[in-house]
Order: sequence, then C-alpha cells, then structure tokens
Amino acid sequence: MKTFATLAELSALVGQHVATSEWTTVTQEHINLFAQATGDHQWIHVDVERAKAGPFGAPIAHGFLTLSLIPQFFESAITVTEARMGVNYGLNKVRFIAPVPVNSRLRANMKLLASDPIDNGGRQQTWEVTVECEGAPKPVCVAESLVRQYP
Repeated sequence: MKTFATLAELSALVGQHVATSEWTTVTQEHINLFAQATGDHQWIHVDVERAKAGPFGAPIAHGFLTLSLIPQFFESAITVTEARMGVNYGLNKVRFIAPVPVNSRLRANMKLLASDPIDNGGRQQTWEVTVECEGAPKPVCVAESLVRQYP
C-alpha cells in the first residue's frame, strides 16, 4: 500500500507507475454472483461442465466482472490521507485482452496519466490500469480509469 499525504503529492507522479495492487482470486462463486447481479448467464461463465468442454477448458469471468474489480485494486494499493471522498468518473479505452479462467489470481498495475484540478479543491485523475493474471503471458484487461478525489 502506498500512502500519500496530499493529492498534490500524488499528482507529482504524473507519467509514472504509482502502485501495484494486492492479488485477488476470482472464484466460481464470484462469477455466479456477478451473473445473478447483471443477468448475464452465458454458459461460458456459469455452466461449469459445458465450459470445461468449451474453448478455454473452464469457466471464465465476465469481462465486466474483471473491470468491476478496479475499485478494489485501487483500495488495496493507494491511499491519500487528505482525500475524504473519491468517486469513479468514468472509463476510457477499455480492452479485454485475454480470458480470466475461474480461480485465477488477478492484480493491477496503476500508472497515473493525468491529474487535473476540479471544483472544491479536488483532482480528476486519469489512470492506466493494467490487470494481470498470475502466470499469464499478457494482461487480461487494460483500461483508463477516471477518478475524482476531494479533500
């Protein structure tokens, strides 16, 4: 976990890799709960036996499940002491590069691309988030995450 006293201190790192999150495991239970929450019950995610015979040899996580882990990755990697509140503002350039097989361990690398002043003394940060799967040769997801933080 990297701790920054102020938003200005974090902003000084624009253009740099700032942090790497903790690992998290994507289980079949996570996949099933995500399917239930979103209504996306495609067999490649939730039908374990059929997915074993499918193109990946096992169920895979929904791409949007992987994307939804971004706040968790940030929470395990970065804190700004003066920030009393942060909100997701949006996403740019999302790509799902490789599948996430059930029981994979994922983590994210965060590079700060921009940090711009906004109202009430806050900052809008643009982060390049690269989600990797343990043991995989390439990332499973790359996205620009827009975050607004306020002191």
